[in-house]
Amino acid sequence: MGSTVGITAPAGFRAAGVEAGLKDSGGRDVALVVNDGPRKAAAAVFTRNRVAAAPVLWSKQAVSDGRADAVILNSGGANACTGTEGFRNTHTTAEKTADLLGLSAADVLVCSTGLIGVQLPLDKLLPGVEAAVSTLSNDGGADAAHAIMTTDTVAKQAVFSGTDPSGRTYRIGGMAKGAGMLAPGLATMLVVLTTDADLPAPALDAGLRAATAVTFDRTDSDGCMSTNDTVILMASGASGAEPDAAAFAAGLTEVCHSLAQQLITDAEGASHDIAITTVNAASVADAETAARAVARSNLFKTAIFGNDPNWGRVLSAVGTTDAAFEPDRIDVSINGVQVCRNGGIGDPREDVDLAPRAVAVEIDLHAGSERATIWTNDLTTDYVHENSAYSS
Repeated sequence: MGSTVGITAPAGFRAAGVEAGLKDSGGRDVALVVNDGPRKAAAAVFTRNRVAAAPVLWSKQAVSDGRADAVILNSGGANACTGTEGFRNTHTTAEKTADLLGLSAADVLVCSTGLIGVQLPLDKLLPGVEAAVSTLSNDGGADAAHAIMTTDTVAKQAVFSGTDPSGRTYRIGGMAKGAGMLAPGLATMLVVLTTDADLPAPALDAGLRAATAVTFDRTDSDGCMSTNDTVILMASGASGAEPDAAAFAAGLTEVCHSLAQQLITDAEGASHDIAITTVNAASVADAETAARAVARSNLFKTAIFGNDPNWGRVLSAVGTTDAAFEPDRIDVSINGVQVCRNGGIGDPREDVDLAPRAVAVEIDLHAGSERATIWTNDLTTDYVHENSAYSS
């Protein structure tokens, strides 16, 4: 019997999370997820940062054939900007995992997270791989979710259950890590998604790209793009269910949305979770552009931290974009109070209550009928402290 949440909720998967001594803070730091099939289909999306970590380069190639039998992950070191030795260490990690499981190294994906510019200590990592293989179980998802944490304060897991047209039940499970550098392309995050639906790789790829486009790619904590971002989806086919593409994509999006919201809530030092929605835009791209400009405004984010509904900072951010709008037609509401009307003064800003953690900003461009939401958080003194001391 597998777990009820996370990556081992779907049938056909085993996982483990162990302590190998990679993190100075201690705790679990090596995770392993194995697809026992019968199907071994996979798809993945990666960071768009041109400075990509060695495990990203390896995994891109390994998953290009639409197959993945296992994913080995570590926290405590990003293995990014580590040159030839770093790539060789990734290869060695994949080979070690494959040898222990009786697999091909080309079917093992590798993920790493942690400090950039430091070589991984293989004398600790490889014994950690051995320990992970020896403790694999079909309820090991929670241990794996804890093992990929870095500055995260909580493990992040989600699950969805659905039925196919024949009434067969399938599940989609997921785990994620990430608490800073959250920006499109994806975030400083590692995400593993699993499903026991019987779907081929092209269907997984289409569903994954549709889901990430409206969840992880709209999660923008601090505008910084990581070198290691990876989201992997594996299908075991163990349920025999064959959901239609739209239903599967909807369930996958639900899981990704839950994980993305957990990332925002656990963002480094955050005291407010902010949903910025642009409505009545000329295009979805315009809606995203306007909302993202506000999400990346340090002036706006620090105002929210100070419980100051400074709508002028919203307008000034929108005004830097190429979205279609007339400045004297924009409306802005914060937590239900229309503080800006027709590009000018609206209801009293003193009416806005920013005491709750959740903040909703709505920007009405009056330029069309499209909408999009970007999720972000406030910029706090704790965030500055966390990142000013990260490598020391």
